[in-house]
Amino acid sequence: MNIGETFVMQRRFGAWIRYGDPLLPGQVEFAIQHYATAILQPWEHEAAAALKRARPDMTVLVYKCLSSTRSYEPGPYFTSGWSYPEAIAVGEHLFAHRADGFSRIEWKNYPRHWQMAVWEPEYRERWIMNVVDELRGSVWDGVMADNDVYDDYYALEFPLAGGKELEDVRGALDTLVVDAGRALNGIGKILVPNIAESRREPGRWQRHAAHGGGYEEVWLAWEPDQHLDTADVLAQMDCLQGPGICIVRIATDGTDDHPNVLYGLAAFWVFGAGRNGTSFTATGHDQYSGTPTIGALDWDLGDPLTGIEQHDHIRHREFTFGWAATHIGPVNGPSVTVDVPAGFVDEAGHPAPAVITLAPRRGVLLRRA
Repeated sequence: MNIGETFVMQRRFGAWIRYGDPLLPGQVEFAIQHYATAILQPWEHEAAAALKRARPDMTVLVYKCLSSTRSYEPGPYFTSGWSYPEAIAVGEHLFAHRADGFSRIEWKNYPRHWQMAVWEPEYRERWIMNVVDELRGSVWDGVMADNDVYDDYYALEFPLAGGKELEDVRGALDTLVVDAGRALNGIGKILVPNIAESRREPGRWQRHAAHGGGYEEVWLAWEPDQHLDTADVLAQMDCLQGPGICIVRIATDGTDDHPNVLYGLAAFWVFGAGRNGTSFTATGHDQYSGTPTIGALDWDLGDPLTGIEQHDHIRHREFTFGWAATHIGPVNGPSVTVDVPAGFVDEAGHPAPAVITLAPRRGVLLRRA
């Protein structure tokens, strides 16, 4: 398929979270055929334009960090609302500092990422101005705003200079998300924050997703073998209901055949029911350079024929074109056997068995024969 061709419209549910290494040949063409949403680097205008030409239904977002500036970026486009040279020129007060009042804070495990003084109104106002100016009249549908942080992920080690605490960072980001969302909506663009730990604060997802949607980067699992417990899983499911679009990503070992892929995709369908604007991906830690997929990611299971049905720790649901089941019980709990409705086949086209046994944190999708 040529990049300029118009793709035959059909519902897609894959997400391309792509802010790693440079694009490889064929990746844009692959994305056109398999994904519903894409997050690209700010300098990847040509790829964004190609996606929108071929797939006007695809939501294409530009990556921007809410909380840092990066001193390794040459420009002229930057992954934050502030370039490092601009921040240096305006003043040291825009950088966060350790309690000694002098030492800038470089993020742990992310060299040359500098924590910014998000509580400074000047920081927030210029962030918004720069991002709105960059997106006005552009091909981008909006912004994926990363590092809408809830906890101390980067060893900031509170209190900071001036007695600033974690609550000051959270509060400032609350303000920045709302103000930036309104400003972007004003030019016809959306804001989709990476809403950290939304399950820990009732209403956080709905508040931060109010200007276009939200992205849950740690959905169902922190690491390939480190899963959220059942109560936290259920608390996360609200994000699939909106507002706006919803992108969810489950952690894997970086391979498409890791069991978390089907576990997450089945949960995506059972709890999200294929709502338009929802999309799913599965990647390894900080592995945002590839094009992850499995055959079932291309399936459109159709409309739900039942509500969410429960059998022990399994949740399952039947659709016009398919059936999905996911075991969200304790990681060390027992496997559970559930009846499968008649008339379904697996990915290879083989008839589904009458019953299926799922271990904890496993899932299955079937198509109607």
